[in-house]
Amino acid sequence: MKQVSSIILFYLLISAFTATAQTKLIDRVVATVGSGVILQSDIEAQYAQYLINGGTPNDQFKCMALQQLIMTKLLAQQAVIDSVEVTESEVDDDLNAKMRGMIQRGGGQERVENFLKKSILQYKEEMRPIVAEQMKAQKLQSTIIQKVTITPQEVKKYFETLNQDTLPYFNTEVEIGEIVINPELTKEEKNVFREKAEMYRKQVVDGTDFRTVATFYSDDKGSAVNGGEYDFAPRENYVKEFSAMAFKLKPGELSPVFETEYGFHFLQVLERRGEEVKVRHVLVEIKPTVASLERTKAKIDSIYERVNKGQISFSAAASYYSDNKETKFNGGMVYNPQSQSRSTIIPVEMLDKELFVAIDPLKEGEFSKPFQFQDQRTGKIAYKFNYLKRRIPPHEASLEQDFSKIQEAAQEDKTRRLMSEWFEKKTKNTFVHINEDFNACEELKIWSAPQDIAAK
Repeated sequence: MKQVSSIILFYLLISAFTATAQTKLIDRVVATVGSGVILQSDIEAQYAQYLINGGTPNDQFKCMALQQLIMTKLLAQQAVIDSVEVTESEVDDDLNAKMRGMIQRGGGQERVENFLKKSILQYKEEMRPIVAEQMKAQKLQSTIIQKVTITPQEVKKYFETLNQDTLPYFNTEVEIGEIVINPELTKEEKNVFREKAEMYRKQVVDGTDFRTVATFYSDDKGSAVNGGEYDFAPRENYVKEFSAMAFKLKPGELSPVFETEYGFHFLQVLERRGEEVKVRHVLVEIKPTVASLERTKAKIDSIYERVNKGQISFSAAASYYSDNKETKFNGGMVYNPQSQSRSTIIPVEMLDKELFVAIDPLKEGEFSKPFQFQDQRTGKIAYKFNYLKRRIPPHEASLEQDFSKIQEAAQEDKTRRLMSEWFEKKTKNTFVHINEDFNACEELKIWSAPQDIAAK
């Protein structure tokens, strides 16, 4: 079976569909799972996504896709029995994220709707029950595995069961820290952006359609493609300033311009539903000025000099000065984003080019010179310098050097075995029938065993 994280894999992106991918099929049932069915169109959707991501034509993929869909059905059906629920808001948030991804990758809302031959809103409603089922399955799976723990003895035993002649080989790894300083603008510098937001708001007040203003001018590109609109969401989905404004206004009211960490906004409440609100907004992002960047450079240069001369420790400087909230309370040390245990050991191939160039010439304990960079997630410009705490040479896996990685592998193995046992038990009292077209799929034979229906 695939790793647990892939059991309920579902990302339907349509941006790169070609004419051949649009060929319509006569739909049919390819598998029955308990009271539910899986359709040929479900398989084709998964296969289309595989091809979009650069996969080569391979019917074997359809076997794996069907296996994942069977697992999702089994989990979702048990979720109903166990009263596992997902809220409309949770489904909306997931759907909205999927739609934004489709629109961005598909070249805009109009192009996507032309391909679908229906509106985004219609498509969302068709997808709603599918997404809700997947989310229920994911929630149930989380409850099954959340109590899985691994002891040091189990880690050692797991390592000893590995073939010692074919142990994994790790390339160079590093432990690095960072101190990040974001530009701060003066009130006068910020007013330029506030005035721009006020100008856009006046256009709306004077009669220009809100959707038009948001589409053409908002710096929140995720919502701009939908006319600035966010679907129903609770207070905690927004930063506090945005939430306070959204829940203060009545439906139809237009807010004044206000500031959050993202910039200057104005919003309009479209509808209230209990403790959820549906809004649309326009964002004017605050961009650093030349003067603010010069001040930031001077500040980080000063911090760097103090750290480099030993006047203040790197960890203390990170905790006190760094603007990176993810690392400042960890002494500035950067976490491996792929590590479930939040390890700070990072393979060098995971570093972006700019960071690799900064730390490559350093010896352990040294600091890079401060440099300007652009955050890949937010797009914001800032300054930072890095600390090389440790460089681990290429080596064969060992408990001494790689305990955290082996611990994660052991926990994943234990989790996979737990889920395998769960599915095995579940299939003993759940009817599963697979169309004979899939008889050649080895991974599906576990579902084709005679079912003990009497045990239901």
